[in-house]
Amino acid sequence: MSLNFQLHNTTAPGGRRATLTLPHGPVETPVFMPVGTAATVKAVPQDVMERIGQNGTGARIILANTYHLYLRPGHELIREMGGVHKFMSWDRPMLTDSGGFQVFSLSKLRKISPEGVEFRSHLDGSKHFFSPEHSMKVQIALGADIMMVFDECVEHPATYERTRESLGLTHAWAARSKAYFDEHKHEVPWHEERGGQHQNLFGIVQGGMYADLRKESAERLVEMDFPGYAIGGLAVGEPREVTREMIARTLEWLPKDKPRYVMGVGYPDEIEEYARMGVDMMDCVLPTRAGRHGLVFTRNEDGAIERLNIKRTENARDPRPIDANCTCMVCARYTRAYLRHLFTSGEALSATLLSIHNLAFYLDTMTRVRADLAASPAV
Repeated sequence: MSLNFQLHNTTAPGGRRATLTLPHGPVETPVFMPVGTAATVKAVPQDVMERIGQNGTGARIILANTYHLYLRPGHELIREMGGVHKFMSWDRPMLTDSGGFQVFSLSKLRKISPEGVEFRSHLDGSKHFFSPEHSMKVQIALGADIMMVFDECVEHPATYERTRESLGLTHAWAARSKAYFDEHKHEVPWHEERGGQHQNLFGIVQGGMYADLRKESAERLVEMDFPGYAIGGLAVGEPREVTREMIARTLEWLPKDKPRYVMGVGYPDEIEEYARMGVDMMDCVLPTRAGRHGLVFTRNEDGAIERLNIKRTENARDPRPIDANCTCMVCARYTRAYLRHLFTSGEALSATLLSIHNLAFYLDTMTRVRADLAASPAV
């Protein structure tokens, strides 16, 4: 099987613990997935990613970005190299997005039609066209274990009429994505190498901030029978309570026996909250982005999450680690004083070390949540 989702237990609030088995290995859920936009988790080598976090288990699954890899170095080059796993020397599961969100972010450089999206590269201004079929072709060439349908993400705020119109496009594109994938899924570079397994195409629920449109979107996608479902179009500027409401309402309409993925969230307390609600998979660029800007996450004596700005003057002579209770390789070796020195000196090592700590913090948060769910009474 190319995907197996085994539920172990579900708690009264909805959180659940499961094992998601993919062609490149098993993933314990709920899971946080570090983002490797251009086939690299920024500033962090692959061997470190493999042993980061508690017990040295490392990240079990990471993301890559279809839009960016399509532009540079190109999906055909990556196919020639055996797919993105071999290209970047990563033999664990991976997920690629469809490129839809990145095209959405190019609002001044794109033109949307029922056939797809014409856009100009942010690199050199060259003109390109993404249709659902082309997105599938690119993602099959990349060869991640999980790939996403091509969708449209509406801006925030968006009117009900605008959101409903976009939803029709998203559902039509999902059907076209699935049709192309079903016909070409055996073209993945590692098809024979992995015993005839293929990739897995997930649907993406849209609907903006309107619960009835979210329900309609979920129901339409469930009818298409995808092996997993994502909740997209969130964390685009709406208040956190609205994000939570849309996630909670959408989870009601998604199958209980398939993985559920919220795209592009969030802060550590947010991913913990959503995992306890029943979300199985989450991703966000925040751990490495914050690290590169000198922001790191810690827990105080009461277990509450706090943010530490390493640039602050009071860290200049602080001999403590970032977090005394953290077991990551950074906290085990380096002081706040040294880390501040690296950052204020513009040393490249600063981005690496602060990113490693933040990634470990996120991964360890999910390890703790999984342990809590395993110990909670099942329903």
